[in-house]
Amino acid sequence: MLNKAPEVTLIFWAIKVLSTTAGETGADYLAVHVGLGANLTMGCMASLLLAALILQLRTRRYVPWIYWLTVVLVSIVGTQITDLLTDKLEVSLYVSTAFFACALAATFAIWFAVERTLSIRTIVTSRRELFYWAAILFTFALGTAAGDLATEALGLGFRLGVIVFGVLIAFVAVFYTLGSNPVLTFWLAYILTRPLGASLGDLLSQSRHYGGVGLGTVHTSLAFLTIIIALVAWVTFEGERTERADLAQ
Repeated sequence: MLNKAPEVTLIFWAIKVLSTTAGETGADYLAVHVGLGANLTMGCMASLLLAALILQLRTRRYVPWIYWLTVVLVSIVGTQITDLLTDKLEVSLYVSTAFFACALAATFAIWFAVERTLSIRTIVTSRRELFYWAAILFTFALGTAAGDLATEALGLGFRLGVIVFGVLIAFVAVFYTLGSNPVLTFWLAYILTRPLGASLGDLLSQSRHYGGVGLGTVHTSLAFLTIIIALVAWVTFEGERTERADLAQ
């Protein structure tokens, strides 16, 4: 089958951060404001994720709306996993961060041992795609735990959290331009965009009393989902236009 992952462009990173933010605020909205609670929200979102993942696995090529729908749902589920561990089971953020870091490292180690590559440009078999989505799930869970650890347990706050994780991503980008391993820098940036998006979502949605802007989870989620839909529509349109041009030649 054709490669199932999108090209890594600025639009890719924009949608990734936006989906992360939407996942953070969307999970909070469903669990708290709608009143579903953490357990019911987790169950509903996990079911939707399973359905989207099956749809994604059944396609033979990259389909933007299916792929990014799956990413948004992974973001929500990853957030809920960490929140359940922290709020319900009272697992320390230090422990959950270390656990998800080890789980992600183990996923990468097994993936590389089996396939000899971690590049997202080679997602051309079902087995590689399963490794890919397992890694993505753990990056979201790890990013949520690390973001909460930095902004809450270590007391950075939402504003400083956005700055710190933004600077770290900038450093990764600099190393990439200087010739560092593209696969390593990609996955480092992918992990760091999760706490960046989460900190940005909390900054925009939380009340001013808690250091946020006060837009609320509803307005923040709707705004970011609207932008995601617009960007995915644009990517789909551009892909179809390029395909028609290639066929015409």
